[in-house]
Amino acid sequence: MTKAKRIPPFLLRLLALSATISATIVLVTSHDSAEVLNMSFVAKYSNSPTLKYFMIVNAIASGYSLVLLFVPSKSLLWHFLLVLDLVITSLLISSISAALAIAYVAKKGNSHAGWLPICGQVPKFCDHVTGALVAGFAAVIIYFLLLLYSIHNVLDLLSTAKA
Repeated sequence: MTKAKRIPPFLLRLLALSATISATIVLVTSHDSAEVLNMSFVAKYSNSPTLKYFMIVNAIASGYSLVLLFVPSKSLLWHFLLVLDLVITSLLISSISAALAIAYVAKKGNSHAGWLPICGQVPKFCDHVTGALVAGFAAVIIYFLLLLYSIHNVLDLLSTAKA
């Protein structure tokens, strides 16, 4: 791959790294407490398995992006790039989908299940989670673009090999 062809994916991976690190840090620092009926409770990401999953997937994607920034282009890892990008993109999509569902319930509640919205009591927590979700959504879009770029490169290699 020529240097000119390596610049767009490098920049996209740098953006993806920024987005996933931001989502992880903002989510990990999210906490708030409230007192309702003389009972206090603390809202933090670790109270929800879904938000923990979201945080772990973003941390994994951050590590993956960081490693790929320093892997030489002649490495064998680049041969598996399409598969690895697909796995990371799939994990990010599943984690953001689950986290968005939990965030919706936190914001709106569910009258059929008797779940009350909590964002009125712990707005700082909900604002942090919203920020993490925005960063996570940006990471999903960037990884989707990286996946398309990887597919394009594999198709170029296949067409060059046939010729």
